[in-house]
Amino acid sequence: MLLVLSAFLASAVEMVEALTIVLAMGLERGWQSALAGVAAAVVALAAVVAALGPALTVLPLRDLRLFVGTLLLVFGLQWLRKAILRAAGLKSLHDEDAVFARELTEARTAARVERGGLDWYGFTVSFKGVLLEGLEVAFIVLTFGSTQGSIPLAAAGAAAAIVVVGAVGLAVRAPLARVPENAIKFSVGVLLTSFGIFWSAEGAGVHWPGGDVALLGVLAFVVASSALLVAVSRRPVYA
Repeated sequence: MLLVLSAFLASAVEMVEALTIVLAMGLERGWQSALAGVAAAVVALAAVVAALGPALTVLPLRDLRLFVGTLLLVFGLQWLRKAILRAAGLKSLHDEDAVFARELTEARTAARVERGGLDWYGFTVSFKGVLLEGLEVAFIVLTFGSTQGSIPLAAAGAAAAIVVVGAVGLAVRAPLARVPENAIKFSVGVLLTSFGIFWSAEGAGVHWPGGDVALLGVLAFVVASSALLVAVSRRPVYA
């Protein structure tokens, strides 16, 4: 359950940001070019997952968990640090409306060059936006799926997020600015960090008391520590 939830939430955050770029390109440069860029990026991401997935599964489970756990800690702590700073008011919240307005302005002023019947600017910006955001999704699918022995299950969680975000975005044709993005990023950061601690420790030879149930204890520790950091960071500093 945590596997699917983590893949879904992380993918939803990344796809909200990618959607903002694609919407701007579609509305200003044409939907054919924007959607063609999306399709090309999806094909590239599928190739990455197909190529790296089997390679990860041949590693011994202990080595795999040490490797994946370390990577998850790196990514998770980055997400968690930014989310804590935003929750404490020390970093501005991500503004999808502002990003959308900026992308629209740049799309209006860019030169129009057509290749193969497509507007090249709309195609390339959509492609790069989806590819860059999607690479983190692919990383999460591969790491979570390979460690748990179920890449298809992790991919299903990511695919569900992509379908939901894409359908809502195309229906309203506006950036999903009301999505509680920082709360979701906070949750994803907590999950990635917790799994990273748990799996990297297992890979290093630690035997958790209670087995996999100990993950709930690690999760509670990360949540409590993060909440404490937010509270301390909000306190005024006196000279």
